[in-house]
Order: sequence, then structure tokens, then C-alpha cells
Amino acid sequence: MLDAIGIEKSYGALKVLKGVDLSVKQGEVVSIVGASGAGKSTLLHMLGTLDTPDKGSISVKGKDIFSQGPNELASFRNRHIGFVFQFHNLLPEFSAVENVMIPGLLSGRKETDVRSTAEQLLQDLGLRERLDHKPSEMSGGEQQRTAVARALINSPDLILADEPSGNLDSKNAKELHELFFNLRKKLGQTFIIVTHNQEFANMADRKLEMRDGIMVG
Repeated sequence: MLDAIGIEKSYGALKVLKGVDLSVKQGEVVSIVGASGAGKSTLLHMLGTLDTPDKGSISVKGKDIFSQGPNELASFRNRHIGFVFQFHNLLPEFSAVENVMIPGLLSGRKETDVRSTAEQLLQDLGLRERLDHKPSEMSGGEQQRTAVARALINSPDLILADEPSGNLDSKNAKELHELFFNLRKKLGQTFIIVTHNQEFANMADRKLEMRDGIMVG
């Protein structure tokens, strides 16, 4: 599903990634742990094409993602990669279903189809009563599940999650963790999850550790 080889990244004089290799299979759930500043989030941004490595290559489903032009890359990201962040990044002026629809509309799909998919996803995630609620009218757990639905709207092959439960209480965090594994079982998607939550990390098929810009285990 994904192969990253020799990924290096510096910001000015600060070398954040020092030659990271990572290979992930289709349908695998991989967690990445490590101290703050180890380079975990930077790596995730590279894998998600949100930033460009200085050296190295990243391929998704056999395609060298950075061989594409900017427009192709944006389209590839929209269709194949879903993101879940610690801070759900929902747009406050839009309802839950409208937030979920945004990536689908950006991909050029028909609005009626996108809305139908968004409503079904939210219902599947236990938010049947929250479709028309704005983020300020939902709990933290509900907002994060809405963000998960948004990540899934285009049926991406790969879900990248950066501290997805870091802003949740223990009950909502546990429910979110179980949700990821249920989604993998139901939809067969591949997950790469950066987390400080050791219990969550240990649930993954593989737990990797980053330290000082390299993968150590």
C-alpha cells in the first residue's frame, strides 16, 4: 500500500527527519509513537503529501506520489488519502453533514450523491441525530467522529491520523480507538496513526517508534 524510502526533511538548520523508511500493507493498522519532537507529525505530513521531503521517495499503491504536478497531487490526495487530526478542524459555520461533504464536493462528485454518502456515514458512526448540528452544538467525541466521517467521504485507501484522541476524555478516546478497528474490518482501509496513547498504540497490528528523526522499532 505505502512505501517510504530514505525520507529526510529539514527546516532551516533543524534536521527533523534523518532517513526514515516505512512500509505498510493494505488493510494494516500501524501506530507510530515517540517523544514530542521525534518527527512523527512531520513524517505523517510527508506521507499525506501536505509537505515535500528534501530527499527520499514515497509511493502509494505503487505510484510515486511526488512525481505528479501540484494539481495532480491535490487530486490524488483528495481521492486516496483521508486525514484525522487532534483538533478536528471542522468549519464552525457548517453543519455536521456539510462538513463531511466538503472533500466529496471538491472531488467533483454530484451533490446529491455526496450528501447521501455523508448522511449514511454519520448514521453509521452513531450521529443520526446530529446531521444538522453545527460543531458548537456537539460534544468533543461527536465532533471527532464527524471528522472521521469527513476523512472517509471519498472512500480513501489510506487514513492518516495525528493524535486523533489527544483532545478526548478516556471514554470518547476508547470509543474512537474501537471505531478505527471496526472501520478497518468493515471497509478494509489502511491506517497510520501517530499517538501518545500507549493503550491505543498497542492495539495496532504493528507499533513503531520514532526517535530523533529516525525509526527505531
